Amino acid sequence: MDKNNWLKIGCYLNDEGGSIPFAASDTLQSDRTHWVHLDYTQPQSLAWLQSNGIPDRVVDALTAAETRPRATEVAGGLLVYLRGVNLQPGARPEDMIALRLWLGPHGVISTQKRTLVSVETVEESLSVGEGPQSATELVAALVDELTWRMEDVIENLETEVEGCAEQLDASPTASLTSQLGLLRRRAITLRRYLTPQREALVKLQTDRFFPESDVVQIREATDRLLRLVEDLDAAREHATLLQEEVFAVQNEAINDRMYLLAIISALFLPLGFLTGLFGINVGGLPGVENDRAFWWFCGVMTVIAIGVMIWMRKRRWF
Repeated sequence: MDKNNWLKIGCYLNDEGGSIPFAASDTLQSDRTHWVHLDYTQPQSLAWLQSNGIPDRVVDALTAAETRPRATEVAGGLLVYLRGVNLQPGARPEDMIALRLWLGPHGVISTQKRTLVSVETVEESLSVGEGPQSATELVAALVDELTWRMEDVIENLETEVEGCAEQLDASPTASLTSQLGLLRRRAITLRRYLTPQREALVKLQTDRFFPESDVVQIREATDRLLRLVEDLDAAREHATLLQEEVFAVQNEAINDRMYLLAIISALFLPLGFLTGLFGINVGGLPGVENDRAFWWFCGVMTVIAIGVMIWMRKRRWF
C-alpha cells in the first residue's frame, strides 16, 4: 500500500476480503468503501481530512491528543475511541496506544500516533485477501485483534505475580516489595482503560450501524475483555495480599530482632549498674585491698545474670 510518514493505510475494500490501495493525492470515492489510517500528529493528516470534506467535529475528534475509550454517534457516523497494548520492542505493554475510529457513511477513517500491531495484522489480512469485507466488519476485526493482543499481556502479569508468590514462600526478600508494587501499578494502569473500553464495546453491540454478524464478533470480544478485566482484578488483589504478607514478614523479623535486643538489654542492666557502681574513684569501696575481690565480683555478677535469665524464663519472656 502507498505509505507515507502520515498516511499509514489508504485503500478501498473490494468486498472479497482484499483491498485496492490509493495514493495520498487521490480524492476519496464516495461509491467505494474506504479505510484511511493516518498519523494525526502530522500536519498533512489534518490537511487531508479537511480537503476531503470530513466534518469539523470528526476532524477534531480524530486529532484529539487525549482520549478515553468510548463510542458515540457524531456527524452521521460512529466515533469510537479504543486502546491497545503497546507490543513494540522495548516498550511497556501497559503504556496503551490510543486508536481513534470514525465509521462514516462510506468507510472508516482511523488515526493514531504510535504503531499498533493489531492494525498491522488487519492490514496484512487485507493484503492477502483474507480481511474484512465491509466497514463494520473492519471495525469488528480491529476490536477483536485489540482484545486478543491483551490476553498475553495480562497472562504474563498473572505469571509474574505467581512467581512472586513462589519466591515469597521460598525466601522472602525486601526486593519483592518493589517488584509487587510495580506489578500493582501495571495492573492499575491497564484497568484504567480496559473498564471504559468494555463499556464502549457494549454500546457497539446495540448500535444501529452493525449487522448481526459483526455484533456477534464484537460480543465475543466484549466477553473476553470482561474476563480479562476480572483476571486483572484478581492479579492486582493477589499482588496486594502478597505485598501485605511481605510487610508482615519484614515486621516480624524486625520485631524478633528488637525483642532479642530487649532481652540482652534487660540481662545486662543490673550487671551494668554494678560495674558502674564499683568503677567510681572514691574511697571506701569494698574489696579494694583484697586480691580475690575481682573474682568474687565476677562470680556475683554471673549468679545475678543466671538469676535474671531464670526469672525471665519463668515469666515466659523467651
